[in-house]
Amino acid sequence: MSQVTELEFQAETRQLLDLMIHSVYSNKDTFLRELVSNASDALDKLRLESYIDKDLGADTSDLHIQLTVDAEARTLTIADNGIGMSRHEVIDLIGTLAKSGTGELRRKLREAKDSAASEELIGQFGIGFYSSFMVADKVTLVTRKAGETHATRWVSEGDGKYTIENLDEAPQGTAVTLHLMPEDAENHLFDYTSESKIREIVKRYSDFINFPIRLGDDVINSQKALWTRPRSEVSDEEYTEFYRHVAHAWDEPLEVIPFRAEGSFEYQALLFIPTMAPFDLFMRERKAGVDLYVKRVFIMDDCEELMPEYMRFVKGIVDAQDLSLNVSREILQQDRHLQAIRKRLVKKVLSTVKDLQNNHAEKYQTFWREFGRVLKEGLVNDFDNQKTILQVSSFQSTHSAEDLTTLGDYIARMKDGQDRIFYMTGETREAVENSPHLEAFTARGLEVLILTDPVDEMWTGSIPEFDGKTFQSIAKGDVDLDSEEERKAAEADREEQEKQYAELLTWMTETLTEQVKSVRLSARLTTSPACVVGETFDLTPMLEKMYRSAGQELPVTKRTLELNPKHPLVTGLRDAVATRKDDQALKDTAALIYGMALLAEGSELRDPAQFAKLLADELTRSFAG
Repeated sequence: MSQVTELEFQAETRQLLDLMIHSVYSNKDTFLRELVSNASDALDKLRLESYIDKDLGADTSDLHIQLTVDAEARTLTIADNGIGMSRHEVIDLIGTLAKSGTGELRRKLREAKDSAASEELIGQFGIGFYSSFMVADKVTLVTRKAGETHATRWVSEGDGKYTIENLDEAPQGTAVTLHLMPEDAENHLFDYTSESKIREIVKRYSDFINFPIRLGDDVINSQKALWTRPRSEVSDEEYTEFYRHVAHAWDEPLEVIPFRAEGSFEYQALLFIPTMAPFDLFMRERKAGVDLYVKRVFIMDDCEELMPEYMRFVKGIVDAQDLSLNVSREILQQDRHLQAIRKRLVKKVLSTVKDLQNNHAEKYQTFWREFGRVLKEGLVNDFDNQKTILQVSSFQSTHSAEDLTTLGDYIARMKDGQDRIFYMTGETREAVENSPHLEAFTARGLEVLILTDPVDEMWTGSIPEFDGKTFQSIAKGDVDLDSEEERKAAEADREEQEKQYAELLTWMTETLTEQVKSVRLSARLTTSPACVVGETFDLTPMLEKMYRSAGQELPVTKRTLELNPKHPLVTGLRDAVATRKDDQALKDTAALIYGMALLAEGSELRDPAQFAKLLADELTRSFAG
């Protein structure tokens, strides 16, 4: 007799179990879908493993899922003859939630306003096995991994602990037995010992599963691969359930993308754009989302070679007819057929997004809110599709505080003679709107794109133009907004200003030599005394901050300080410098002007304490007379 070992769940798992037991799902029926989906995955994995390892010794002649009801004992068993689990895998996969983000899940579950929202969160975090405890007060799992002789039994009542023991014999695969709660027997809606109820759930949620699901001797699912059927023959409900199966999600697909390629290289694809972004969209350990089949045989999940990184939100499957069944990720990386598939699928997804943008405004707005930030990553690394990605992108701008704009709409609103698309990057819209760099553009009614996503810092430096119009950062380089006539009329005044401020500009450049490259008069300021600008190809402060937070050392970039020649503070400093340029108080004022310019654009001060001291001293002198 093997020894029974009692273990405790990981703390995060215990808390999730408590949430499950108290029914975070709005529809308890979905527990069966989760367990059937897990069984289907196990069968897929065994079939693939048997192709790779010819000595595995596993029987794959009748892969199936068996449902067994015992009304007298009030149990429901979901069994498969798939890959199975070792003892270590049982502890690792069932007793411990190894996924990152479980703390975030618990917080979101508590904040969820309704049970439907909770349902979506559970699916996002991939913990469907625990839904068993919504309907069962005890769960027994018996499993034997293919190729091993010993089996494992796992038992828990959802009370924070579980027992585990070795078994000498058990069928290959996994059997999960649910000891159903007695109170559900009183409500026929939740009587999971009813065969008609089981048939109804399987038909609704799992009819497309690629393996026979048996109840007794009857097969109760159609096993029709949705991607092989014409779209006209598939209902929206079937697509939704298939999407939820392959994406391990609970939301509905925003858009369904069926695709068929015939000719020298045949393949079919069924892709989905989700309605909601998954919690791990920006996590390093995230999964790609598209599964690879060959002739309806599952090969691998999350095939990175099928979709670029910036389309990792796309879910679904690709079924190729001419690939080898015995392939590895290394082989796939070099396969020209797969590269061709990827290229066509990318164009198909982008054309779908473009159609949403042109014809389905509400859907497009949902898409852009959830995935726009990710799609724009393609502007950095997909040179072949940069133009299309820019076309389907939307941006905040000074044109409207609420509505986003496309580049096409921006160009249509450009003023006569304007040949540049003006933009400014920043951490928030508020920071950009309050930046002194914006003043001259606001005064002239020139629209400026407001770019606040981190990826905007990357692509704006690598894409020079769109539709013949040059991108121009309003925080870099010289900005000359005057027309030719205005420029001629102001030329004499500018020459006079340069003479009047020459001494101040030289003095401030020398005084602030450790902080700035140079000091010059500004054409972009109307109300602020100063601003800091970079050269055309300098890194922005935000991009420097991003690199440094990633551990990359960068040399300090000196930028140019621009002064507003019409501001009283600047004119007063000019007059004072002419008579007492060695005065320490004036040098402190120069440092304060530079610090204020940094704060106005949202940058960080190198020495906040020193700035605060200079400000306090200056205020004290003003009161002293």
